[in-house]
Amino acid sequence: MWSDSETNRDFLNFRHVADTTAETIIQAAGRPLSIGISGGWGVGKSSMVKLIADSLEERGKGKFLFINFNAWLYQGYDDARAALMEVIAQALVEHGKNSKTNLTKAVELLDRVNWIRAATVTAGSVASMALGLPPVGLIGAALSTAEGLADGEVTAKDTEALEKLGKRAAETGKSLLRKPQSPPKAIHDIRECFNQALKEAGITMVVLIDDLDRCLPNTAISTLEAIRLFLFMERTAFIVAADDKMIRHAVRSHFKNVEATDDMVTNYFDKLIQIPIRVPPLGTQEVRAYIMLLFIENSQLPEATRDSLRSNICKQLGDSWQGKRVDRAFVSSLIENCPTVLTAQLELADRLAPLMTTAKQIAGNPRLIKRFLNTLSIRLSMARLQGVSVDEATLAKMLLFERCGSEDAYAFLISKINDSEDGKPKFLKEWEEKASLAVPIEQLPSTWKGEFITDWLALQPALADVDMRSTVYVSREHLPIITATDQLSAEGFRLLEALLGLTQQGSAILTAKVKELPQREVALIMDRLLSKARQAQEWSLTPILYACLTVSQADPHQASRFADFLKSVPGVQLRASIVPAIGNKSWGKAVLSHWHNKEDTPTTVKRAITTELRTAQ
Repeated sequence: MWSDSETNRDFLNFRHVADTTAETIIQAAGRPLSIGISGGWGVGKSSMVKLIADSLEERGKGKFLFINFNAWLYQGYDDARAALMEVIAQALVEHGKNSKTNLTKAVELLDRVNWIRAATVTAGSVASMALGLPPVGLIGAALSTAEGLADGEVTAKDTEALEKLGKRAAETGKSLLRKPQSPPKAIHDIRECFNQALKEAGITMVVLIDDLDRCLPNTAISTLEAIRLFLFMERTAFIVAADDKMIRHAVRSHFKNVEATDDMVTNYFDKLIQIPIRVPPLGTQEVRAYIMLLFIENSQLPEATRDSLRSNICKQLGDSWQGKRVDRAFVSSLIENCPTVLTAQLELADRLAPLMTTAKQIAGNPRLIKRFLNTLSIRLSMARLQGVSVDEATLAKMLLFERCGSEDAYAFLISKINDSEDGKPKFLKEWEEKASLAVPIEQLPSTWKGEFITDWLALQPALADVDMRSTVYVSREHLPIITATDQLSAEGFRLLEALLGLTQQGSAILTAKVKELPQREVALIMDRLLSKARQAQEWSLTPILYACLTVSQADPHQASRFADFLKSVPGVQLRASIVPAIGNKSWGKAVLSHWHNKEDTPTTVKRAITTELRTAQ
């Protein structure tokens, strides 16, 4: 299994982008910067932010203070502006304690932020409590302390907490009440205090803001405006990971009462984000490398070997523009005595990568690729625990169709496997053969058309001659396994088994038992018999013929169905011995006449039909 959390281990060759961004911050020499890491959901924005922080830390040698802020965590619980300022102030105080530098301005900044929160949050705290959410700021601290007093048991701990809270509020109030507290003045004082706190600390503060595109528009804009209005000054850098489309949507929502043109939205966005960096999309080479690296990461190879492989593979990716490839052959050449399991997984990655890049349901998205592989891993584990033998490549191909094919096509495939006597989807054979030779496939059903279907049919292994029942069994997340025999009663199922075991024609006992069954069960039995009959390559006196004739004798409607089926049998499959068995039936003359008129019916069969029809007259 693979975790969906961000990582500072480079699986996507993002290191060069991270290093470039880090160098940009260093070259700014303390001048304020706001950098936007944009890209869609799951493309690796959070991992890119971690890689940038690592690269900057390696180059900075203690000159940077990194602060992580996730606005999504505060949504609905706190004001985004105040929360961001408090997180930064607390980080500066903590840094001062650890580095033993002057804490005066950092502590003052924290007090100013807390006092503003206490002064402005009362209404918000009341609303929060009404909704069952926790209050915030000093108000929240006071109410939380009061809970200890209201439970009827006042402890020394409660008394001490109340004293500390009162002292903190009093000290903060004395400091701030000496100064005018109009909004412009309050903002100015916070900015000045913040600036001096950074000078005291002697560092450049780098704030890493993630998951902003998960926030509601108000929270997203509040966070961005806090960066611009309160904190955007010397010795600061803000790295914001968000889908720029979502942020632009937030800007439009923010100005909902104004007809915001595209230029207005762009200008507003550009003022908030100075340097936009888009996470590069993955091509087939990157997707192949990514899947292989994920398999390598979960292998039993030593950690040093895995790290070396990751470095070499990313280096090869960096040279892919020169025509160099990352494929199974290249990766295998880096691994001495590659384990058998890993070799098979590298081959699987080699085959899957092109489709996982082009299929629009995955489109090379790293998060979706991980989800795909995690689902594959879970199903393999289920099979192993239940003692079900299943091939990983076959299971992966089916999972890919389940994820990217149409629901109707997938349901049709499952039904064909369920209805097949041996679990083989033989209807795929011609399609798979043509797809593998790049020959156009004519007359595909509408739900089976499209570039993905053609590429999927060409993907190895071919499935037409594979018993897929175990694969379907461990893949039954969306569609249950329902075969015709599952819908039969116990009596009907036993009767079907008896019919399939017939070695001669004319079982009066079985005919009578078929007549006793409900019409629906008789139809289901004939469905199963005809399904097996379609697999026959030669029609003579065979058990399947005896079984169908027995059901036909018991039910005229099923006799008509069997007659229509016999007319569809290719003439070359007919043998003369079948003619007498059909000729004595009420519907037999029409079938024999049809066979006689078919050009591909063997001469010996036609002679037998002529004799049978003459005798019947």
